[in-house]
Amino acid sequence: MDTVLVTGSSTGLGLETALHLAGRGFRVFAGVRDLGHRPAVLEAAEERDVDLTVVQLDVTDSQSVDRAVETVVESGGGVYGLVNNAGIGLRGCFEDLQMAEIRDVFEANVFGAMAVTRRALPHMRAAGRGRIVTISSVGGRIATFGLSAYCSTKFAQEGFGESLDLEVRPFGLRSILIEPGIVKTSRWSVNRGNAAGALDPASPYHAMFVNHEALADRFVETRKTRPEHVAKAVHRALTSRRPRMRYVVGRPASAAVALRGLMPDRLFDWIYFGTLLRQIKNGSAAAPAAAPHGSEPGATVLAAPRPAASTAMTKATHDHIKSE
Repeated sequence: MDTVLVTGSSTGLGLETALHLAGRGFRVFAGVRDLGHRPAVLEAAEERDVDLTVVQLDVTDSQSVDRAVETVVESGGGVYGLVNNAGIGLRGCFEDLQMAEIRDVFEANVFGAMAVTRRALPHMRAAGRGRIVTISSVGGRIATFGLSAYCSTKFAQEGFGESLDLEVRPFGLRSILIEPGIVKTSRWSVNRGNAAGALDPASPYHAMFVNHEALADRFVETRKTRPEHVAKAVHRALTSRRPRMRYVVGRPASAAVALRGLMPDRLFDWIYFGTLLRQIKNGSAAAPAAAPHGSEPGATVLAAPRPAASTAMTKATHDHIKSE
């Protein structure tokens, strides 16, 4: 039975991924920053009739990372899979963000993932097998309004994951990126992550940010992509004999990525970003048709139809997990 450590497993994508993998034969260690979440995680596991082990893991604390990985290796006999899911959101336009807020989101989303990966890699190399799966976002391929810091961390994860894959392949390991479109989780409510100054009426960005958030809220209610679709993508990344470097989750997200590859930058900018900016500047109530972002970023419209070539492009560059 292969052992997998899933970071950020207290709620949302991490919890669903831990439960899904446990139900498919993996020995799962569910990392949670606060052990106060342990009873809820174990209750969810009992409801699904699966077994997993909860470990305390704060990815921003080096001692916590060391203890968690050591526990996994000693109890599980090694570590085959690492799912880098832990992270936080930060919503707000750049000028409304404090540098401390920006540093915090980079510590959790980028340096935290790097810290756990660094600790797990020697064990994988010694075994000659292993998969590092990072939950990035389509917001790491196509950025959006009001998420400059958050999308920066996702672009950083993309660069890290891709480069790492080239470095570890010679040892029989793989680094794989999961890029969800919008997924309705607690990130849209209790864990929304608005910056302290994001809703300041004195901000020159205030009206546009409020319009964008309202647009995003309307959009997320129409999406069919769910945490289980992301969990299935992680399972595929861990079990595929020849895994892809990237798995995009959700058809609108896949379409957006494919179209950006097909369109000249100026045309994509005019159709995609231009439509978004017109909507948030005018306070449009029209529901958007598609979004390029990950599980947290807000909505951006894609009014243009998906060309036939985009399907071939999608399969040639990454896999996409159908959900809508």
